[in-house]
Amino acid sequence: MMPCCSKFICNGCEYANSIYELEGCLQRKCPFCRHPVPDSEEETKRNMMKRVEANDPVAMRQMGGMRRREGDYDGAFEYWTNAAGLGDVGAHYQLSVVYREGLGAEKDKKKELHHLEEAAIGGHTFARHNLGIMEGKNGRPNRAVKHLIIAAKLGQDQSLSSLRRLYAEGIVSNEDFAGALRAHQDAVEETKSQQREAAEAARTDRVK
Repeated sequence: MMPCCSKFICNGCEYANSIYELEGCLQRKCPFCRHPVPDSEEETKRNMMKRVEANDPVAMRQMGGMRRREGDYDGAFEYWTNAAGLGDVGAHYQLSVVYREGLGAEKDKKKELHHLEEAAIGGHTFARHNLGIMEGKNGRPNRAVKHLIIAAKLGQDQSLSSLRRLYAEGIVSNEDFAGALRAHQDAVEETKSQQREAAEAARTDRVK
């Protein structure tokens, strides 16, 4: 996430922009708002806080993630609650994790389910996958399969793996599994580009 404007940039676009700036001997800037890229972690945090103070839900969610990594679960919960209140799908998913694990708030199955549903409705594929798993554990295989099919069609790998297992067990029909598989492949293909392949190749070369 770009801390200056809370926009997300894929690896391919970031790589292409970096090459453009390098070849032109240009200052590194955000591809979206053209704000100079921060030189330090402190500056990154200051930029993020400006976005938080502007009631940017994406920045709030990211700040919640930083607080969680620092072990400040109460702080993370507060940021995610505020972000979810502003409609951020990712924050709803993070709150479902909070209520499942009990870190930052007491465990609460009803609240976990509520935030999973809100995230899934908003297009969060892993939330949709988790709903499928929950329905399966609650003895509702038909509802579980519906959730897993939706998630798989959106490109969720784990949901496709679960459907493959259920298909082998005879719980998922051949037609449903074939449809989910085709849609999953289409979703994966849509994420591919020459720029992303170049970025991955460059990353691999650095690792060698």
